[in-house]
Amino acid sequence: MSQWLWILGKVLLLARVAASVNFFHHRYEELVQALFDVKGACPYITRLYSIGRSVQGRHLYVLEFSDYPGIHEPMEPEFKYVANMHGNEVLGRELLLQLAEFLCEQYRHGNQRVTQLIHETRIHLLPTMNPDGYEVAAAQVPGNPLGYLVGRNNANGVDLNRNFPDLNTVMYYNEKQGGPNHHIPLPDNWRSQVEPETLAVIQWMKSYNFILSANLHGGAVVANYPYDKSQEQRSRSVWQAQNSPTPDDSLFQKLAKSYSYAHGTMHQGTNCGDIFPDGITNGASWYSLSKGMQDFNYLHTNCFEITLELSCEKFPPESSLVFEWRKNAEALITYIEEVHQGIKGLVSDDNNNRLAGAVISVKGIAHDVTSGEHGDYFRLLLPGTYTVTASADGYQPQTVTVTVGPAAPTEVTQLQKFTFSSRLVRRRPPSISINYCPTQPCL
Repeated sequence: MSQWLWILGKVLLLARVAASVNFFHHRYEELVQALFDVKGACPYITRLYSIGRSVQGRHLYVLEFSDYPGIHEPMEPEFKYVANMHGNEVLGRELLLQLAEFLCEQYRHGNQRVTQLIHETRIHLLPTMNPDGYEVAAAQVPGNPLGYLVGRNNANGVDLNRNFPDLNTVMYYNEKQGGPNHHIPLPDNWRSQVEPETLAVIQWMKSYNFILSANLHGGAVVANYPYDKSQEQRSRSVWQAQNSPTPDDSLFQKLAKSYSYAHGTMHQGTNCGDIFPDGITNGASWYSLSKGMQDFNYLHTNCFEITLELSCEKFPPESSLVFEWRKNAEALITYIEEVHQGIKGLVSDDNNNRLAGAVISVKGIAHDVTSGEHGDYFRLLLPGTYTVTASADGYQPQTVTVTVGPAAPTEVTQLQKFTFSSRLVRRRPPSISINYCPTQPCL
């Protein structure tokens, strides 16, 4: 009973806030103004920055929320939402604007849940990756029979979700023949093969150690998780739809369900005439997609990303926006909180110098992550007991056993954490010193 009351309280809170928000489709200038308005209302917990420009010169603005905006705090994970990658799929764009206003307003009102989230997470919101395409979609004549396609691509006519370097082919080869299972290198000529918007996002991914992400789309209602590209060979130049799980398949399913079950209707799995049990699907089992952003995140960075299809209509009417916010608001918050599961820690040497690029391996899961430039690492994991190894060139590897307890997203202090004060030591057996903090942060 107490759990249901807790859930009801969260829903009522979000419903009350929804009534105070302006719901309309924001053209580019209005979107920029909305972002500056939030920054002005909450200057001490926000930062507005541009990661680059579109083909037509529009800024790709990101709004950051943090108690120390502009600064990476070691042991604090980085999270991102990306929306409007397809210019005509617009609900995610509006939801991120509403989310930004919600976070600002609730922080100012002292909401404990939002305050804790902002104090313990660095959140980055990119409301539009394809502002040029959006302007085309927004300007189309109503009733156009091809309207569902207008504005999808960027100004060069390129689908940005088919424009990232294809790392799946390399990964599938490595699985059979041996090779790295993470941070797969980019081809030498990759910059010449991607659009300005894609280039900006890739450079953004390289600049921040993102741990969890979601890419907001439209045209269905389902949480889609990697891999998007089928491992099967082409048949008549068409990739066959077939389940293509990652080594973290169970974790990705849990992440997808965290959104679908917090959403108003997604978990029902019967929206838009589709059937998706639990409201989730493996990408390749739905349809195979090559050069997508979701798989790229997983294969080239430390970031776990899913794709959220949020509305049957790609460009829903303004009258529906308030209802869509109410369906998605709790899910948007809940999914951010999922970044606080698993393990995290610091890797340092004998002189207490923090080591960037140390490889963190979990026995039985063939996908590694690495420590960031501050030596901190984050490894999303389901509850269980794991054997974890940290290794770096020139140092003896360190191995520990850790038990991850049940996730409690709203009470981050109850998540399992341990610290590799473990001292990777050069050329001699390591002396391991581990601070293991099962119920509260290490101090």
